[in-house]
Amino acid sequence: MRNTIAVMNTKGGVGKSTLVLAMAETLSAKFAKNVLVIDADAQASVSLMLMSTGNLHRLQVDGVTIVDLLVASVLKNVAVDWHRFVVAGVSDVQEARSVYLLPSDMQLTLFEREVSKEQALVRLRATVRGLLEAVRGIFDNILIDCPPGLSVVTEAWLRETDFYVSPVVPDHISIYALEVFSHFKGRNPEMGFAENLGVLINMKETQSAADADHERRLRDNAGNRCFLQAVPRTHALQHATQLSPVERPYETKYAGESGTALRAVCQELLDRVASANAAGTASGEGARK
Repeated sequence: MRNTIAVMNTKGGVGKSTLVLAMAETLSAKFAKNVLVIDADAQASVSLMLMSTGNLHRLQVDGVTIVDLLVASVLKNVAVDWHRFVVAGVSDVQEARSVYLLPSDMQLTLFEREVSKEQALVRLRATVRGLLEAVRGIFDNILIDCPPGLSVVTEAWLRETDFYVSPVVPDHISIYALEVFSHFKGRNPEMGFAENLGVLINMKETQSAADADHERRLRDNAGNRCFLQAVPRTHALQHATQLSPVERPYETKYAGESGTALRAVCQELLDRVASANAAGTASGEGARK
C-alpha cells in the first residue's frame, strides 16, 4: 500500500515541521498508527521537536542520521541497514508511543553539494527509493519533512514518495510559491512525481479578514485540492515545538481547537490516502482485464 508522504513547500515559514510533528503525534495517539518521521531538512527542526538536543547530538556524533545513511549509500556505495538509523521512543506525548524518527543533521547541506559535484543523482534516487520500499510495509504512515526550496535531495524525495502535502499560510507569497512549485512539478514528467494529496492551510488567523480572503483564493483553485480543515494559529501549536522534559497527555499539548483541527486533518489525510490507493487498485484491475 502507498503510504509515504512528503510534506513540503518551496517557501519557508509555513509551519511545515510543526505540522509534521503534530500530525505524527496525532496519528499515533488518536488513530493508533505506527508513524515514521524522516527528517530530510538540514535544520533538523522536527528532530529537535521529538528528542532532546543532547540525544540528537549524540546520534550525530555517532554517525546514525539520515546524512550518514545517504553518504554511505550514495557517495561510498556501501550497503547500509536502515534499522540502525531509526530511533524509537521519541515524542513527549504519553499516548504517542508509536512515533519513530530518522533524524537529520546540518551536514545534509554539505552532502547536497557533494551529490551535485559527483553527479550521483541516480544513486541518490535509488537509495531513497530503496529506503521507502523497505519502510512501507513496516509503518502505517511515513512522513518526510522536506526543507523549503527545491534542492536535489528534496527533488529525490518528491519523485520517489507516493504522495505530497503542501502546507501554506494564507498570504500572497504562499499562493505564489504554490505556482512556482506547480511549474517545477510539470518539468520532466517522465521522471515521475508524487501524487498531490492537497494543500493544507496552516496558521490561519481566525479573526483576520485578509486570511479569510486568501483562504478563499486558495480554495477557489480546484487544482490545490485544499483540505477541508484549516489549522488555526494557536498558543498551543506555537508551543508544541518545545520538547517537554516530562511526558504529557495529548490534550495538554494540543488543547482545545488545536487538537480538534489536527484530528480532523489527520482523518482527512487517511481518507485521501485510502481513496487514492483504492483508485490505484481499481485502475490496476481494469488494466489487467
